[in-house]
Amino acid sequence: MGASEDAPFFVHKHRKSWGAELQVGSGESVSHDMWNSDAKRGWPRWLRVGFWFCTVIAVAVVVRRLFALEVPSQSGPPQLVALDAAFRSHAALTLAHILTALAFVLLAPFVFIERFRDAAWPERLIFPLGFVVGGTAYAMTRYAIGGWIETSAVLFFNTLFLYSLVRALGYARASNELLKLRWLVRAVGILLGIATTRPVMGVFFATSPLTHLAPGQFFGIAFWIGFSINTVVVELWLRSRSGQSRLAGMVA
Repeated sequence: MGASEDAPFFVHKHRKSWGAELQVGSGESVSHDMWNSDAKRGWPRWLRVGFWFCTVIAVAVVVRRLFALEVPSQSGPPQLVALDAAFRSHAALTLAHILTALAFVLLAPFVFIERFRDAAWPERLIFPLGFVVGGTAYAMTRYAIGGWIETSAVLFFNTLFLYSLVRALGYARASNELLKLRWLVRAVGILLGIATTRPVMGVFFATSPLTHLAPGQFFGIAFWIGFSINTVVVELWLRSRSGQSRLAGMVA
């Protein structure tokens, strides 16, 4: 995240001849035809599957939470009933957080889909929504189920999310499309980490009869695992030749 990354990393030299070389940020040289070939492939399948998997989980979690707030239930596993009651104790803040997060998640695909590249409305909406999501996430730490471990995870990754969003906004205002996209991918990837925490939590819930761990004991651990997975995977892809060429192809 130093000064070398802020410089245009995708072209240091370019000759028009077929097979001319380009140098990417890592210092690796690739031929122009190989670069174009990578860019035309689109988003990697594994990345698209991961993105939509996280998106579906995030939407399902919000819908389930809205239903639990609107129609409280006293039946079901005691741990889930207790969690629902905890969220109802600060329902207004919960709604403010999950509804803006839902809007952000549903809007995110339009920022990256080719046919909407020239549309201004997705970015005009996604930045303010992101800042509201980040602000309410900080406020939600007051009611953290997982105590200081969950709070520390939220403070770390939420700050990283907001920092990425600010950097993307700065590059958008500077008309640097490439670095704006780079930082937006980071921001969206981090935010979707909340969806990755859900399968991790599912494992903890399923094994709780053996481990005897309560939600207050494993929520924070699940947060660190889920958000870390997304952050690391997205960062590795952004620094790969595939990631660099894909983003360069979008702004070409």
